[in-house]
Amino acid sequence: MANPDSSLRLSAESLALIDVEVAKYPPDQKQSAVMGALRIAQTEKGWLKPDLIEYVADYLGMPAIAAYEVATFYNMYDTQSVGRHKITLCTNLPCTLMGAGELAEHLKNKLGIGFGETTEDGRFTLKEGECMGACGDAPMCLHNNHKMHTHLTPEKVDELLDKLK
Repeated sequence: MANPDSSLRLSAESLALIDVEVAKYPPDQKQSAVMGALRIAQTEKGWLKPDLIEYVADYLGMPAIAAYEVATFYNMYDTQSVGRHKITLCTNLPCTLMGAGELAEHLKNKLGIGFGETTEDGRFTLKEGECMGACGDAPMCLHNNHKMHTHLTPEKVDELLDKLK
């Protein structure tokens, strides 16, 4: 690996999960597993530092710039530190028509931060997201890219934030 820094190394469990992703593709196409590998790395480390992206690229035998392109193109990857709980609120048209604008203001006031910011205690990061494919359940948000919360109201948002404290 390019960087021997142990803080960037992934656990054996994460490497095994990446190997499962790699096995889905022909042996000469390991780099096709880059999206899954970056997701696994981010789940373990919290966010994708440049050296961690390079580590993943080395593991997959691909140029680091190609992994950077993926990590910076898709909004589910965090290339800057985020809070322990990343709340991504969909603000696309269907969610907005169903109240996402008001929920955005409620979240900003409740957390004391704007989109793209993290609370001082490092607990919450608030992100604005595009369509997440749940228009019939609008408005909605994602928690840490993995848990979807739908049919949101200010009361449901408050319950969610209380659970995450």
